[in-house]
Amino acid sequence: MSVTGSRILALGHYQPSRVVTNNDLAQLVETNDEWIRDRVGIVSRRIADGESVADMATAAAGKALANSGLTAADIDLVVVATCTSIDRSPNVACRVAGKLGINAPAAYDLNTACSGFAYALGTVDHAVRAGAARNAIVIGAEKLSDFTDWTDRSTCIIFADGAGAAVVTATTGDEPAGVGPVVWGSVPEKSDAVRIEGWRPYVAQEGQAVFRWATTALAPLALQACERAGVAPSELAAFVPHQANARIIDGIAKRLNIPQAIIAKDIVESGNTSAASVPLALSKLVERREVPSGAPVLLFGFGGGLTYAGQVVRCP
Repeated sequence: MSVTGSRILALGHYQPSRVVTNNDLAQLVETNDEWIRDRVGIVSRRIADGESVADMATAAAGKALANSGLTAADIDLVVVATCTSIDRSPNVACRVAGKLGINAPAAYDLNTACSGFAYALGTVDHAVRAGAARNAIVIGAEKLSDFTDWTDRSTCIIFADGAGAAVVTATTGDEPAGVGPVVWGSVPEKSDAVRIEGWRPYVAQEGQAVFRWATTALAPLALQACERAGVAPSELAAFVPHQANARIIDGIAKRLNIPQAIIAKDIVESGNTSAASVPLALSKLVERREVPSGAPVLLFGFGGGLTYAGQVVRCP
């Protein structure tokens, strides 16, 4: 039976146990809870102690695999979106496969920073449609605390650690595809707006430049993802954007004009987790049963590069 596309079969997420509040950060830098909430919308974030990107990716992927009803033997592709892996080789995907007992999968990492999960999901959908894979695990995982300058109050209030994962499977016959066509791209001339450079780098960003770009340029691109999927914005059950900043999320959602949709705001309790933020927020919505199975959800990642990617998916 011919493959018609792919769909998300199950989701999983993982966050470290250590919670860092705004008041905790006020002991490190000159800031306060009210200023952080007003500026970026964050109340708390999770920070990893002694856990690697691969550890968190494995935990999230393991939960997604358990929720899917498949086994490690069924998986033939593992893709990890991350920009914070310290090790150059082996890649995180191979380490995840090894830890989960997945035998001989295609395995690669992908780095487009905060848009990484949507990019990875797009490439996996293409691989499935091309017949190069049947069942895949797509993961967004980041340990931004390794790259955070805890003396810089403009950035240390934002970033955090975590992972989210999806098991993706082929659709065949009359079964409709559950992952819509990806809309992706970049703005290379503005690539310095968010950066992690050098051998011992810290995250640095031009916050106002990113804010202006995100709130003005991205809504039309997100609407393109709806159009390519054949889904009207009024039909969306939820919008899960990259959890960069609560004001950016509100600005994009307003321009999309989707008052009926749930707007993911996991940033409040999780901070900005880059490539992990979209699958982390989506997994929580599904776990809380806030979105019905089969309902259309718009995913949209954006950030370092500057890169962007989004697609409409059907909720598992």
